[in-house]
Amino acid sequence: MEDRAVAWLAARRAMLDPRHTHSDTVLFTRKALIETAFLVGLRARLDDAPLDGGYAAILQQVADVAGRPSYREMVAQDEEALLLYAGTYAALRLCGREDLEFRRIIQQAAAGGYAAAFERVPYRQLDLLHTLYLCGIEHDLPAIDTVLPFTLLCQNPNVLKLADRDIYAVTHTIFYATDFGRRTPVWPGDYSSGSAVELLEALLILAEARTNADLVGELLCCLYCLGVNDSDAADRAWAFLESVQEDNGRVNGPEGIIHPGIDKGNEDFRHWAEGYHTTIVTALAGLLRRTPRRRTGPRPNLPTAEVALTAPLRRAVVWLCDQSLEQDPRVGIAGVTAAAIGAAAIQEHHLARPALEHYAAVLSEAPRILWQEQGMEVAGEFALALHAAGANCPSLNDFLKATADVVSSLRTVPADIADGLHRLISLGFLGPSAAAVIPQQSTPYEQRSYPLQAASSLCEARKTYNLGQLAGTIRTLAQGGWGRHRITQDAVALLLAQQNITGAFGYPTSDNKLARGQAQRSWTRSAVAALAIVVRASHKEH
Repeated sequence: MEDRAVAWLAARRAMLDPRHTHSDTVLFTRKALIETAFLVGLRARLDDAPLDGGYAAILQQVADVAGRPSYREMVAQDEEALLLYAGTYAALRLCGREDLEFRRIIQQAAAGGYAAAFERVPYRQLDLLHTLYLCGIEHDLPAIDTVLPFTLLCQNPNVLKLADRDIYAVTHTIFYATDFGRRTPVWPGDYSSGSAVELLEALLILAEARTNADLVGELLCCLYCLGVNDSDAADRAWAFLESVQEDNGRVNGPEGIIHPGIDKGNEDFRHWAEGYHTTIVTALAGLLRRTPRRRTGPRPNLPTAEVALTAPLRRAVVWLCDQSLEQDPRVGIAGVTAAAIGAAAIQEHHLARPALEHYAAVLSEAPRILWQEQGMEVAGEFALALHAAGANCPSLNDFLKATADVVSSLRTVPADIADGLHRLISLGFLGPSAAAVIPQQSTPYEQRSYPLQAASSLCEARKTYNLGQLAGTIRTLAQGGWGRHRITQDAVALLLAQQNITGAFGYPTSDNKLARGQAQRSWTRSAVAALAIVVRASHKEH
């Protein structure tokens, strides 16, 4: 993959010449020049073999452009863009092509009281420090490890809240802080390379779910920079890049990577502009993969889920019980059932028992249609909760017995009612042998695609403030064995942040009291059911 990517870049190296581009695309071309040059510089730095083939051709093109006064002397006139030119010089220097005049101009700009002095966000400051280091230029700026604690990476962000630009800030922080795998950063406080790896592996799933090959490539490079070569996430990311690389070596970038109209109708330019960066990243991933430096430390231990969730669940259970006792039974039974599930998860059954017993008495002679309207998830879980509480509801028993008779006559059952069948078995309405009609487990392909679908669902739920969807996806992740994964844990944190002082979940941003109540009851039921599953899954792991 590396060889094919470099060959494609080399075949289009003429695109890197700012003199031969439209005035509106000069800055874009200069950026492409430095990024392509830097790839060649890293190849010379990481691999002792002489440059050849595409790498050698690109280097010569870079040297030709950088050797012209019209390029190098721009440093003196455009100090704010120092890094556009200093990176080119650094790449040439790494390749053994020292240029003392070019270096002198960069040194003067860096010492001139502006180019290295104006305020930058932390990861951009790391970019400056790293570039000056590669240029061999001395300065009085803070060290890389002094700036590192202020980066987004070291703030341990919630992965579901990160936009693409934030993820690029994370990847570039790791590039510069590790010197592309050649140095070990001094991590601040309790942060470690293991914490970074945990974050990267979660972001890889999110990036692939968005089919963003550029981010997948950069995140994969970061794992290699941290010395990780035993990661399932890295293996999946590499397979994804292989699947999207074109036969000629090009890898297309994400939609919107260049501004509309920048190509001026030039299809060759657009084809190159939309793919050059992602192709560089793919080549870099291949280079880092075959030139490993070291291994990272162990992953951090995540907090025990049930400890963190006990108090929120207790408050939500009490709120649901209070609300349900004031509602029509047809509406309130779902809330009581969710409350009972939550109370059982934290082993505080007494919290829901009064509401359960009240509903069992009120619904003792309810018509079968009421239970049919509730469905097996509510009816079955309500029955399990009554059984645990030592209570009984005759009308519910009649409904479940009739349902069991229907199921027992089936040769197979649809996958979406398998959970209901398990509930009937647990309640004794069906024998254990009935489980034979449950469909087989998902295929390996479905298992691989599942986390990608879940990641997409979580991001969509966050953007639309669909707490029911957020909770439902958390629940499915926990049931699938992903309860302690960083994505699930961050989703749980996101959900918990939506609990208000009463114990209910959600901020509907509505002044309509009825609409607010309906939304919060629905969201709280979903949240309690999801958090209960997370706690149960955690119990099983212990």
